[in-house]
Amino acid sequence: MVTAKFPNRQLLAETTDLRLGVENSGDEVIPDLAVTIFVDDGASGSFNIRLDQPGLANPNRPVWVLEDKYPRLARESRPPGSSPGAVAQTNTFAFGPLEPGEEREMVWRVTPVRGGTYTVNYEIAAGLQGNADAVTAGGSEPRGKFVVTISTKPPKARVDDAGKVEIER
Repeated sequence: MVTAKFPNRQLLAETTDLRLGVENSGDEVIPDLAVTIFVDDGASGSFNIRLDQPGLANPNRPVWVLEDKYPRLARESRPPGSSPGAVAQTNTFAFGPLEPGEEREMVWRVTPVRGGTYTVNYEIAAGLQGNADAVTAGGSEPRGKFVVTISTKPPKARVDDAGKVEIER
């Protein structure tokens, strides 16, 4: 891992970025850089938790809402409706091959919608099919976590004379 950033204190409805940066320090191409993100191992959706409550039509509930056209590579603009990270594997995003010595930073823009303290886990893989292994320079699996507290008190907001929403910090 080169970078791993996500604020550990957040406010409801205040959009923020989760950033992960990796470098291929090996001498072989990483066939398909893949990142798995999850809050609750049993939930469907990277930023969801599972509520095992009787009567729920869908027990998966969002903690963060992922912005449209994300995740994306840092400093990259995308055409409408596209994200390079979309794959058909639950909680996993793919970012293509990574040449030896190359670095890549990925960004997930999210908005918290549920207060409380949560652990966001991430795991880096060298591919989606399990045919290549990703390891850190120390030989361990590249993974980590962020412990985040989302305030249950919404931020104070008002609409100014020009019609813009101002958030009080």
